[in-house]
Amino acid sequence: MFRNVIRNFAVLGTIAVFLFASGCRKKAYDNPITKDTQQPDKVLFDTAIDDIEHGRYERARLTLQTLMNTYDTSEYLAKAKLAVADSWFREGGAHGFAQAEAEFKDFILFYPQMEEAAEAQIKICKMEYQQMDKSDRDPLHAYKAQEECKQVVQQFPNSKFAPEALQYMRNVQEVLADEEYKVGVFYSTKGSYPAMANRLQALTDQFPLYSKASEALWLEAQAYQRMGDNFEAQQAAAFTKLVRDYPLSSHVSDATAKLKSMNRPVPEADPVQYARAKHDQDNRSKRSLLARAWGPFSSRPDTSVAAKSGNPSMVGLRPTTPASVPAYAAGAPGTSAGPNGGVLSTDSNVTVTVVNNTSLVDQAPNELPGAVNPPAGGSTPATAVPASAVPAAGTPTPGAAVPNPNVMLPQNHTGNVKPRSLAQQQKDMQKQQVLMKKAQDKQKKAEAEAEKKAGKKKKDQPKAPESQTPTQTPQTVKQ
Repeated sequence: MFRNVIRNFAVLGTIAVFLFASGCRKKAYDNPITKDTQQPDKVLFDTAIDDIEHGRYERARLTLQTLMNTYDTSEYLAKAKLAVADSWFREGGAHGFAQAEAEFKDFILFYPQMEEAAEAQIKICKMEYQQMDKSDRDPLHAYKAQEECKQVVQQFPNSKFAPEALQYMRNVQEVLADEEYKVGVFYSTKGSYPAMANRLQALTDQFPLYSKASEALWLEAQAYQRMGDNFEAQQAAAFTKLVRDYPLSSHVSDATAKLKSMNRPVPEADPVQYARAKHDQDNRSKRSLLARAWGPFSSRPDTSVAAKSGNPSMVGLRPTTPASVPAYAAGAPGTSAGPNGGVLSTDSNVTVTVVNNTSLVDQAPNELPGAVNPPAGGSTPATAVPASAVPAAGTPTPGAAVPNPNVMLPQNHTGNVKPRSLAQQQKDMQKQQVLMKKAQDKQKKAEAEAEKKAGKKKKDQPKAPESQTPTQTPQTVKQ
């Protein structure tokens, strides 16, 4: 037993020594200046870099600030500004990362043509990536990491950091897609199949590199099947995409059988997608035993199953409208009702014509030129009126009476109500004024009579007897 205790202490001591050695080990700086000179600005820069390598970040920033303030025309000015940002980046933490991001963005703004500008942008991407949470938590840093890594690819496409940024984007989109997949599965447990199909179709359309994309397509097809025969086209589109783009999936044989039972053509496997899936399957990284044991307690997501090849989406996740919503109620094309990628082709053109004959409004208010009455139970888009059929402005319609400018039209043009002339309207207003005056006089007369009756009643009321106060007789006090 004593021997086991000694052995345990020896193991713990060895681990402590290794940890202490790794903490005290000097970590070399990425962008040193190899020029051998004893210029004062170079001496200051080398001193600050030595402090950064040994973890004395505050002291290094003071030295670099002295360099930039004292030698404002130094050739090491850009390197000093980048070193300030690197010191915050190495310090880490929420505050350190925020300061580092601001310093890196300033460096890219002032020195966009330097080679280190791409490195500064990839470090911003790394900072957001390191702060990314799991798929069931706040996705704020995941969205920020996606945007910052996309900036590396778009702004510095020929940089050596572009492939690294693409892999970061694949990892980030794996986490974002997993969040959408979990939401779709949640809708399936609640029996909300339109919402389930909408989520999963948006996922597979916008994040095709997701590791569970084939499973999402299978669940999407099952949801459309439960929604009824009206969504058979969407169901067949999901099966077709599964067979064509994910040939190594375990659902390919079942999807093929479903397409044959629906009398739909079975597509051939895409060779490019097959090669990509094969490459990802052969190069998938494996998590260590310690990482798997610590996984449930860690806030970092598992990106070992993310794709290792293929172009990630540069657009990001966009919300779509469920297929159960009618096309005319959706407001705009781009819903998930379309069987080929979720785009509907709807004709929503609206035409406007000028009607100079105002008598048509009173005669047939629902049959104006160019108007189309939709049938009951549906909607019909308005048909365009040819330009030749529209009269020019100011030209009266043939066979129609010329409107009288002195005639005022009523506010509500319903039925066959004849317009009243201006003189008739003035007479009506005078009659209304007379009636209002009579009503006011009658009200005043009633109020006067009420006051008169109230005063007479108060006068006839008997007076109350005056209260008599008893006289107090003084008492004689005998002394």
